[in-house]
This record gives sequence, C-alpha cells and structure tokens, in this order.
Amino acid sequence: MKTLATPQGRTWDKKLRSTDLFLAGLLMMAAFLVNPSTLLRGVQFLIFWWYAWLRGKKNRPLITLSIIGGIVFFNLLVPYGKVLGTVGMFRITQGALLGGLHKAITLEGLIMLSQASIRADLRLPGFFGSLLGESFRIFETISQNKARIKRKHIIEGIDHLLLELSEEQDVLAEPAGSPEGYIKPPRTLANMLCLGGAIALVWGLTFLGFWFGAI
Repeated sequence: MKTLATPQGRTWDKKLRSTDLFLAGLLMMAAFLVNPSTLLRGVQFLIFWWYAWLRGKKNRPLITLSIIGGIVFFNLLVPYGKVLGTVGMFRITQGALLGGLHKAITLEGLIMLSQASIRADLRLPGFFGSLLGESFRIFETISQNKARIKRKHIIEGIDHLLLELSEEQDVLAEPAGSPEGYIKPPRTLANMLCLGGAIALVWGLTFLGFWFGAI
C-alpha cells in the first residue's frame, strides 16, 4: 500500500523543529488576533501565506478569494453604518463591509498560519499535549493528501486515507520506527533568528495597528 507523504517541506523546513514552529505560530497568532487594524491584519495574512509557501504548502488564491468574498457578502446582508451605495434594494454599508473583511481576513489568516506552523511530527508533552499533537498530525496529513480523495470515489478515498493514517500511527509508535522526516534537527542560531524575525515582524505590524487604530 502506498504510504503517506511526510510533510518535509522545503530544505530550510527540514532544519526546524516542529515544536519551535508551533511555538512561533502561537506567538504570531496572539499578535494577529489582538491587531485592531483590518488593513495590517491583511498584511499579516500575506506574511502567513508566504510563510506557508516556504514550507511547501500549495494554496489556491482563487479558493481563498472566493471564501473571503462569500464571508463579506453574507455580512453585507445585515447592513449597518454609513451607506456606501445601493444595488437595487441591496444596500452596501461601510460597517458591514469592513466587518466582513475583518472576519474573512481573520479566518483565512488563522488557517494559513496553521498550515505554516503545524507539522505532522509535532509532539507535545503530557496527555493533553499528546492528544492535541495527534489531532494536529491527522489534520496536517489529511491536508497534505486530500487531493487523493476523488469526487467519484469519495468513500473509498477516505477509507484508504484512514487506513494509511492508522498504519502510520503504528510505525510512529515503535521506538525504532521513526522515519527520516521525524528526526529532530539541532537548534541553530540562524534558525532561531529566522523564526524570531518572523515573530518580530508580525508583532511590529500589530503595534502599528494600535498606533493607527482600526483602519
């Protein structure tokens, strides 16, 4: 049976520990969620997108824009604030438009950040950490292999995917069975500076958001 692809990402990604990526993601998520500026949240979202691309993630801009457009549209159905224009009986209001953009960017930003900072080999201490890490591993593996689930054979594709997840879990449970992609790389100053720079950039944009307000 064909084994699941290990999410090794690009060359630099292999040199980073999954726990370091995860902690960096948590720090960036905190900055992202407290940023009051919709515009600067959008810039942070683009950083997360680029960050995920560096890890080898393939994201389709058309799908992302469609989701953002859908969220904004449904938010416009409940108009509030200054009226910017009308389309027949449909009113486009400033409050609903900005609110929809804020919600859409927040949702897509969190999704993109999870793709950038969560890797299938994530291992967290304790029972809760183990459960959380396993959930992240399953989510990551399914995301990596979702293209194998074909529309005409949905049930069969999901069945094969779950079987392979089970087999992979058995391999990871064996002490001597750690695949190459799950070996912990050593921490280096360059890698720490890379992650620290990303965190500093995201937090810097949040501080600018507090400075300029909810733009």
